[in-house]
Amino acid sequence: MSIEIVTADITRLDVDAIVNAANTSLLGGGGVDGAIHRAAGPALLEACRGLPQVQPGVRCPTGEARLTPGFNLPARYVIHTVGPVWRGGAHDEASLLASCYQQSMALAIEHAVESIAFPAISCGIYGYPPELAAPLALRNLRVAQEGIAPIRVLVCCFSPSMASIWQAALNDAG
Repeated sequence: MSIEIVTADITRLDVDAIVNAANTSLLGGGGVDGAIHRAAGPALLEACRGLPQVQPGVRCPTGEARLTPGFNLPARYVIHTVGPVWRGGAHDEASLLASCYQQSMALAIEHAVESIAFPAISCGIYGYPPELAAPLALRNLRVAQEGIAPIRVLVCCFSPSMASIWQAALNDAG
C-alpha cells in the first residue's frame, strides 16, 4: 500500500477518485466541498440532488459516504463523506471520523479504484485537531487495504503546515 501526503488542489489531481469533505445535504458548501462542486460543474450538484434523502435535508449522515461521477474533474468519481464537527472528543467524533475513511475506502474498492485522494476530513472548519485526526485516518486507511490489491492513496492537504502534521503522523506510523 502506498500513502503519500501532498499539498495540492485536490480538484486537479490525476486519480480515479477524490473524496469530498461534504455536508449532510451534499448540495455544496465552503472549503474543499465548494471547490469540488465548482470544478466538477453543475452536473455534480444535479447528481447529488438525485441521491435519496435519508431524512429531510440529509442525503449523507455524518460518518457515511456516497459516490457520484466526477463530471468535469480529472477524477472519475467523487466520494462524498461527512466528517464530524469537533466538540471536544467526547461525542463519538473519533469513531465517526474513522467511519468516513472506512466507508470511503469501501466505495473505492467496490468501484475498482486504483488511486484515491482524501482531504484532511473535518480538519478545516469542522475543527477536528489534525494531530488527532491524522493518525486515526492513516490507521483506518491501512486497515481498509488489508488483503486487497494495493490502492494508491494521497492525503491532499490545503497548506504546508497541515501537510507537515500528516507527514509526521505517517512517519510515526512507520
